[in-house]
Amino acid sequence: MASPFAKTFRLAEPGLCRRCAALPAGRTFASTSTQNPKREIRSRPTTSAITARIRTQPNTVRQSIAQHGQPFSSSSQRAYKTVEEAKARSRVGPFSWQAGLFFLLAGAGLTVYFRYEKARMARARIAEANKGIGKPLVGGPFHLTDHNGSEFTEQNLKGKYSLVYFGFTHCPDICPEELDKMAGMIDRVKEKNGGNVMKPVFISCDPARDTPEVIRRYLAEFHPEILGMTGSWQEVKDVCKAYRVYFSTPPDVQPGQDYLVDHSIYFYLMDPEGDFVEAIGRNFTVEAAAKVINDHIADWKGKIDRS
Repeated sequence: MASPFAKTFRLAEPGLCRRCAALPAGRTFASTSTQNPKREIRSRPTTSAITARIRTQPNTVRQSIAQHGQPFSSSSQRAYKTVEEAKARSRVGPFSWQAGLFFLLAGAGLTVYFRYEKARMARARIAEANKGIGKPLVGGPFHLTDHNGSEFTEQNLKGKYSLVYFGFTHCPDICPEELDKMAGMIDRVKEKNGGNVMKPVFISCDPARDTPEVIRRYLAEFHPEILGMTGSWQEVKDVCKAYRVYFSTPPDVQPGQDYLVDHSIYFYLMDPEGDFVEAIGRNFTVEAAAKVINDHIADWKGKIDRS
């Protein structure tokens, strides 16, 4: 006996209804729904229609290539007109040789500046460290006139080592001996460290007779690098006090009268910051005194290099 639901199951099988199957492909028909009578239902395209559309697509692509000269692309056309321009652009890169030269010069300038600042700060630290407790306070501000007639102060001694000696041009024996020793020190320091590392200075304790011209002619007999200085009585007194130098002249000396000046006999070695380093007495030979100076210069340079 046939099931009462058999007919229902056959009607529920997948597929189009008889009415839809009877319509040609692509046709539509009005919905019988009473809720939206104007709604239309479009039938799905058949397999043959889709196949025909795919077959026509290559012709459309070929037409686009023939018209534009290249396939479709989502990006805009590149600005380069030729391959050579693109390669040239790639070789040059974003920087020019002018920019490279600018950065090179700027880097060199900064390097020199930072090295100078580093050396300056190192000298300041060394000078501060050398101001230890118990070190004699030798040196200080002064104002004199050199043998060329120019003003000279303690600031002119800074930047290099200085070797200062006090004497007078009418000295019969001690001053000439010490100035000969100073000339030997200068030569040996130059042999060891090169020129322009030390400034030798002669300060007169007899301003009444030692004029700049007298001092210039007197020092020319010993060494051309020794710079002579003089000043007024008060100026000479002030610089001798700053360097702890004792000097005296006989009382009631008349103009033109010959006399001797008693004074301390030391060479005062000052560092490039103008601070006292060493007092070199008469017991030092030229070689021993030069060694002391060279050791101090080497120590100064080594401290700067290690900082």
